[in-house]
Amino acid sequence: MPSNPSTPDSLRAYPAFMRYWCARGAAAFGFQMLSVAVGWQVYEMTQRAFDLGLIGLVQFVPSVLLALPAGHVADQFERRRILIVSQTIVTAAIALLAAGTWLRWFSEAGIFAMLLVIGVAKAFEFPTTQALLPTLVPPALFPRATATATTASQAATIVGPALGGLVYAFGPHVVYALSTVLYLFAAVLFATLRSERPPPRREPATLKTLFAGVHFIRERPVVLGAISLDLFAVLFGGATALLPIFARDILRTGPFGLGLLRLAPAVGALAMGAWLGRHALRRRVGATMFASVAGFGVATIAFALSTSFALSLAALCALGAFDMISMVIRNSLVQLETPDAMRGRVSAVNSIFINTSNQLGEFESGVTAAWFGAVPATVIGGVGTLAVVALWMGWFPDLRRRERLHCDPAVADEQIERAAETA
Repeated sequence: MPSNPSTPDSLRAYPAFMRYWCARGAAAFGFQMLSVAVGWQVYEMTQRAFDLGLIGLVQFVPSVLLALPAGHVADQFERRRILIVSQTIVTAAIALLAAGTWLRWFSEAGIFAMLLVIGVAKAFEFPTTQALLPTLVPPALFPRATATATTASQAATIVGPALGGLVYAFGPHVVYALSTVLYLFAAVLFATLRSERPPPRREPATLKTLFAGVHFIRERPVVLGAISLDLFAVLFGGATALLPIFARDILRTGPFGLGLLRLAPAVGALAMGAWLGRHALRRRVGATMFASVAGFGVATIAFALSTSFALSLAALCALGAFDMISMVIRNSLVQLETPDAMRGRVSAVNSIFINTSNQLGEFESGVTAAWFGAVPATVIGGVGTLAVVALWMGWFPDLRRRERLHCDPAVADEQIERAAETA
């Protein structure tokens, strides 16, 4: 979408974006409610903690294995149609969960089968959703659009689980039915979207086209630096995985206190996302990104050393806020530095980094906590994050010196030509 001096600076002036925002919010609420109901139902059926781990596994594996093919599809077909198909598949799977649970058809194997179907559909949904957003608003508004769109997910993270838990009192099938309605609403909204993206040039799926996103990122230090900085920062700074230990053994609080600790990062992220949705990041975005990741590390250390519940909540809120700043800058740089013909594949590679960092970060926190204890492990994670910031500032000077989020149109044209030659 072109940008010019007469372009409205309010996101509300772009109906396609507002429908996109509502669709993402509805799907996020539906998924959060689904997650609560599935976890509770499976544990009630089996009484095995291992099965709770399988719930995440059957959704994580497709997101990694199908990421590159999903990115290729997002660049070869109309993205709106991909989202309609993926959302419809998720809607149908959750509807089957609702019917099967109500009629007592499903065992835990049937539930896992439906979760696998949902995981496959969401593997195609993520890169397509990421790649679609830049076509709905002008480049100058994209950072604000990213922050505003993310607030929908953060609000769902805060309210969705609680709402799902309340509705579960009427039975898991009621939660699934409500999630079905929310996903159906999201699919209808995505069906109404229109963007100015030209029809994509169809190419056969080859190793070269599948790995074109990897090649693109490797050749652009700003994009590689932004994605890898987030990967290693989250890898070392995964304090949230150890919250049950801090809640019970250090802060001496119960399940309600643990719930507040889990909510705190989302509250900080939501507040920062709302602020960034109204105030554009105009200067020194590279330095701001490094500062926000460093702030994430400092907040992690402060949380580790705190013995006060109030201070711990404040540290986690700050952690979420710093993470939101970093996420908005990273996503904006990645999408605005990438020509539209490559956005699906680059978003797919980015999704691999995100999923890997979250999963491995929790694993790393658990291992170091088993070796050294929860407090030393979290301090080590925060210090590790600060060390990554220092190293990346030296290894990626172009990212450190980056002034603005969106590049010059002439540079974008050159990138499109180069992408056409390499993709």
